Amino acid sequence: MQLILESLFNGLAIGSVLLIAALGLAIVFGLMGVINLAHGELMMLGAYSTYVTQLIFKLTPLKQFYNSYVIVSLVVAFVVTAVVGIVLERSIIKRLYGRPLETLLATWGVSLILQQFVRSVPLAYASGLICTILIGLIFHIILPKNSLTYSQARIAKVSSWVFSILLGLLSANWLSSSISKLGRASARNVDVTAPSWMRGGFDLWNITFPVTRIVIIVITIIAVFSVTWFLKQSVWGMRIRAVTQNRSMSECLGISTETVDVLTFGIGSGLAGIAGVAVSLLGSVGPNVGGNYIVGCFMVVVLGGVGNLLGTIIASFSIGIMTDLIGAGRLLTIWPDMPAPLATTVDFFATTSMARVLIFALIVAFLQFRPSGLFPQKGRMVEG
Repeated sequence: MQLILESLFNGLAIGSVLLIAALGLAIVFGLMGVINLAHGELMMLGAYSTYVTQLIFKLTPLKQFYNSYVIVSLVVAFVVTAVVGIVLERSIIKRLYGRPLETLLATWGVSLILQQFVRSVPLAYASGLICTILIGLIFHIILPKNSLTYSQARIAKVSSWVFSILLGLLSANWLSSSISKLGRASARNVDVTAPSWMRGGFDLWNITFPVTRIVIIVITIIAVFSVTWFLKQSVWGMRIRAVTQNRSMSECLGISTETVDVLTFGIGSGLAGIAGVAVSLLGSVGPNVGGNYIVGCFMVVVLGGVGNLLGTIIASFSIGIMTDLIGAGRLLTIWPDMPAPLATTVDFFATTSMARVLIFALIVAFLQFRPSGLFPQKGRMVEG
């Protein structure tokens, strides 16, 4: 019983990271049919945002609030990756809707660019660039377009971007001079140190539950409930679901599908950033960290049913529990009388990497009989 409980907890922790990452991918893939291979790199940006936030909170003015940097980093990572996702959607993906192969290649190219960007550009200047884009977008939203003439609007737009660039340069210079680690390019992995209240664990039923993993599970629960509430209760959530069901009819009813696309991509990318925070708390952060999760995220989305929230949750936790049972060798301990051929197979796959291979093979076999996943998407657009 102890082994079963321990395996369930570890599986929930593994599945929680997959769920947060796959949640955003499921929303984007389910609505727009975009196969975003740069989703893993958005997780990587979220992880690096946590690292930068941690270093800022080590400075003297904020040192007394260091233990709260994780909470702040959740907001920072969400905003940073949402901004990057919106820029990606507006600049590249919006021109490739309905062309899955071109979208696949374009987002794969973006993922390579982001990896090399992190390797080559100091984090201080990368942060300044993000600040510039964010401030520029804020000005674009708050500018009173209707009360300005065409020439006034152009001048205001140019002036806002000039001001945004200046603020971005100032923030980059301040970070570079204040934190030496951010002033140089870092191709190596970096480590995020958990605050004191997240270290250690507590014992229950002779099992030690690490606090870090409990926090990750709690973050996942909050993220799932927030997304569920947004999609079910908010006005824009209902519009997103309407566009998912029937895009053409939604346009006829006056819903701005372009705004829905931007909002959806921003939320999906922001959720990838939150997943990056969770990943940074589990191990080292490097330019390739997103590649370790992108295949698993797509497997979760396809297995659960494209765009289905409940299916994504079930698929994430199922993969997480199976990964721990097989990868840690617990299945052999729980079931000692396992038939010899099956025991030999399970023992062969009793490592984390090999367990993923076996699980993905089982998922591929399952999809041969149920290609739409556990919960197929429904709607007039699907039926048509």
